[in-house]
Amino acid sequence: MPRPRAPGARTRRATSQKIVDRIHAAVLEHRLPPGAKLGEASLGELFGVSRTIVRQALFRLAQDKLVTLLPARGAFISRPSVREARELFEARRVIELELIERFTRTLTPEGLAQMREHLARERAAIAAGDAALRNRLLGEFHVWIADRVGNGVLRELLSELVSRSSLVTLLYQSAREAACSADEHAALLDAVARRDVAAARRLMQEHLGHVESGLALPDEASREVDLRAVLALERS
Repeated sequence: MPRPRAPGARTRRATSQKIVDRIHAAVLEHRLPPGAKLGEASLGELFGVSRTIVRQALFRLAQDKLVTLLPARGAFISRPSVREARELFEARRVIELELIERFTRTLTPEGLAQMREHLARERAAIAAGDAALRNRLLGEFHVWIADRVGNGVLRELLSELVSRSSLVTLLYQSAREAACSADEHAALLDAVARRDVAAARRLMQEHLGHVESGLALPDEASREVDLRAVLALERS
């Protein structure tokens, strides 16, 4: 028989979720920059909650790689380095050029229709200004290709690389660059539909290069920000 929930547990979870949502939105809207410090005391005061609830929220954000927790220093908005970002895209090129070649040779009409539907969802998310959804869908396009190739190890490796590089694009890619990515996905899929292996490899190489070169990747020191102004808290 399940234990009864402690009084106030649902309220604590709701408050923790509110903190997560506000910080996530502030990052997406570029109001909280990479490297910004998230003080537990300041957040507790702003939201009127204990440090325990703040820590719960920060831990959840850390699980999503949006926040980095440093012992004895505190919590910071994650700031992937330029070197890390370059290495991620280098690794992706090695894997994805092989995957796109195999994918081009084996794609079924049903799979092509599913990919077209996915592209439509990408464009809708971009048109709606939904940065979180567009970022997820743009990454899923690549993982979906690995899924259909059927090599579980390559799929696992690429999924991790896409997840880590998605944080980079979430932080540093503009809406304009995201729209270009969707256009390049469409051109890539057209080459695959024609079974043009050479064109598919070339377009994948160019696409990953364009995404990488279109990122603004500053190596900045940790920044102090006015959390009350950034999070725009409303008094309830």
